[in-house]
Amino acid sequence: MAIGNGRIWTGMVAALALAGCDLLDPGEPPQRPVPRDVSEAAQIPEPSPESQSFARYYASVQQRLVSDGLLRTDGGGPDTPITTRNLVANFERIALFDEYTLTNGRFIQQQTPSQLRRWQGPVRLQAHFGASVPEATRDRDRSILGTYATRLARVTGHPIRQVSTGGNFHVLYLNRDEQRAAGPVLRQILPSIGDETVNEITSLPRFTFCSVYAFSQAGDNPTYVTAIAIIRTEHPDLLRRSCVHEEVAQGLGLPNDSPVARPSIFNDDEEFALLTRHDELLLEMLYDDRLRPGMLPAEARPILRTLADELLGGPS
Repeated sequence: MAIGNGRIWTGMVAALALAGCDLLDPGEPPQRPVPRDVSEAAQIPEPSPESQSFARYYASVQQRLVSDGLLRTDGGGPDTPITTRNLVANFERIALFDEYTLTNGRFIQQQTPSQLRRWQGPVRLQAHFGASVPEATRDRDRSILGTYATRLARVTGHPIRQVSTGGNFHVLYLNRDEQRAAGPVLRQILPSIGDETVNEITSLPRFTFCSVYAFSQAGDNPTYVTAIAIIRTEHPDLLRRSCVHEEVAQGLGLPNDSPVARPSIFNDDEEFALLTRHDELLLEMLYDDRLRPGMLPAEARPILRTLADELLGGPS
């Protein structure tokens, strides 16, 4: 988004990590046991001056956006009608284009036509916390994540739930200091993660509010098996919840943004903070059995029109 509220990277789990392993779920990469929290430190460490500066910056950004009538939580209304034509166009841009590409070891922003990707196996969301996050805040974050998982499962018809261990969609709540030092945790969660992805995560700049990294198996496989979302704990409450809504939804298979999608969180204008009815329709279309992982835009387009007509009660 324009002020960096989120971005998604896609990658592949290295084939070597799968060789000779017995998997609990078909298509899922092996994972080492991950502690419930990133750190079990008894005392909450004092954030660095940089982390404190981030917190002041994000607080001011949220205040400005809300004052300007942005970060809406109403999901849209009469001022944001949803039509079949717009829904189809928005789905194609958001689900069938990539926002970033890996070039020479760096992730570069570049709109690229892509194939449809989504999860085939159950999605198990697991929260991990840096030592800077107080227990009461952890409880609130888990509650928000669990409620959101239930909503996403209902909308998509796909098995999505929150777990305390054994997750395959990892949501890391970290401050700036913990983000910089997250390399060992990332490699513990996903041993096959590439150095370029670790470097991106540990060096995310201030203007990138949050991000998600979705991985498919090695080879030409368009189904996701693992994802890692980064949520900055310096965010005030609304921006923090907004990041969770956007990154988890993007990690389900909606990797791009569109400047004309409205009402939507997949738009750089920050008008909406939380998943909207429009976005629910996109997710419902994404997980419809008439669409197949690997479809290209031209293959999916005729089906998208049918799906949109059905969801909106006829052509519009």
